[in-house]
Amino acid sequence: MATETLEPTVDLSDLEFWALPQRQRLAAFAALRAQDRPAFFHELKLPFIKHGAGYYALVRHADVVGASRNPEIFSSEPCSNSIADLPRYMARYFGSMINMDDPRHAKIRRIVSRAFTPRVLAKLETDLQATATRIVDDLLAGGPCDFVTEVAARLPVQVICDMMGIPEPVRPMVYDRTNVILGLGDPEYTGGREFVSTGITRSGMLYGLTKGMTAGYELNHLAMKLARKRRREPGDDLVSALVTANVDGESLTDQEIGSFFILLVVAGNETTRNAMSHGLKLLTDNPEQRALLLADFDAHIAGAIEEILRMATPVIQFRRTLTRDHVMNGQQYRAGDKVLLFYNSANRDEAVFADPDVFDITRSPNPHVAFGGPGPHFCLGANLARREITVMFRELFTRVPEIRAGGRPDRLFSNFINGIKHLPCAW
Repeated sequence: MATETLEPTVDLSDLEFWALPQRQRLAAFAALRAQDRPAFFHELKLPFIKHGAGYYALVRHADVVGASRNPEIFSSEPCSNSIADLPRYMARYFGSMINMDDPRHAKIRRIVSRAFTPRVLAKLETDLQATATRIVDDLLAGGPCDFVTEVAARLPVQVICDMMGIPEPVRPMVYDRTNVILGLGDPEYTGGREFVSTGITRSGMLYGLTKGMTAGYELNHLAMKLARKRRREPGDDLVSALVTANVDGESLTDQEIGSFFILLVVAGNETTRNAMSHGLKLLTDNPEQRALLLADFDAHIAGAIEEILRMATPVIQFRRTLTRDHVMNGQQYRAGDKVLLFYNSANRDEAVFADPDVFDITRSPNPHVAFGGPGPHFCLGANLARREITVMFRELFTRVPEIRAGGRPDRLFSNFINGIKHLPCAW
C-alpha cells in the first residue's frame, strides 16, 4: 500500500503547462497514467483566496470512475469546480448543486431535473430544428466564417435562454458573460494581461478573478430578477417551473435559482459548443470517418457524438474532497485530501480504450466520462447536449456537406475547459 507522495515529472498547477500544444499535454497525461500511483501537485496561489496544500491527480479511468461512484467518501463539498475553496463572496454565485452532496443535492436535482425529462426534450425538438435551420441559412448567406461564433455557439445559448425565458435583448450579454466565466485565464475574454510566456502576475490574476466575479453577479442578478417576476406572473418557461416546484416541503430560493442559471448557461453552452467545434475539426482531420458518417448519417451519428465527446472532453477536470481516510487502487488518502478527476486523461486510458488517440466513430463500447463519471453528479443535460449536436450536424451535413475546418483552432487558455474560441470553416 503506497502512502508516500509521488514526485511528478510535470506540473499540472503550472499555467505554462496549459499553454503547451495539445499533443504535448496528452503525452504528459499518458506518462502520469503509466506511473504506479497518482501524483501530488501543489496548488497555485491566487490573490485573496486561501489555498491548500495541493491535490492528487486522478488520471486513470478506474480511479475517476471509482471516485465518482463513492460520493460519500469523495465529496463535492465544499467545492467541486475550483481547486481552491471558494470564499463565501464567490460561492454565492458559483455554489450551485454541483458543489453539494446528498441529501440537499438530491432534493435540488429532483427539482431541476424536470427541465430535462423526455417530454420536455420532445417539446424542444421543433424549436431546436427551427434554430438550426436559421443558423445554416445565415451560414450559407454569409459564406465561410468563424464556425465557433457563427454556428457552434449560437444553438446552445438560444436553447438555454428559450428554456429559461430570458428576454431576447439581454441574450448577447448572457453569451458574453458566459465566455468570461469559462475563460478566466484567457486574456481575450478577461481583458487582462498576457499570462503565458511573460509569466502570470498577481495583478493579472486579480483582474481576471474580478471580471469573473462581475460576470457571475450579473448573470445571478438577471436570473433572480426573472424569478421574482415569475413568482408574480408565472409563464411556461423553466424559471416558472422552478419557482413553483416543491420537493419534500422545500422549494428553490431566488439565490439558488440564480446559481443554477449560471450552471445551466455555462455548462449548457460549453459542452455543446465545444463538442461541435472539436467535432468539425476531428471530422476534417479524419476524412474516412467523415465519409462513413455522411454515407449513413442515422446509422453513425450516435457513435460519432460519443467519440467526439471522448476525444474532446469539454470539461477537463472536477475536484473532490476526501471525507475520511480511504484506500483506492493501492493509494492511501487522508480525510481532507483533495483529488482532481481528470476526465480528459481517463478518456484516453489505454487500459480501457484500444488505440485511444485514434478517432473511430464505430468505437464500441465507449465508456467515456465526458459528462462526468457514474454517480449522482452525472450531467443532467447530457441527453439535451446529444440532441442539440445531432440536430445541428444533421442540418449542417445535409445542406453544406462539404463544410470543413479551414485552419487551425484558436484554443482557450484554461486548465478547466478544453475549449476552442475560434475555428475558420470553409466549403
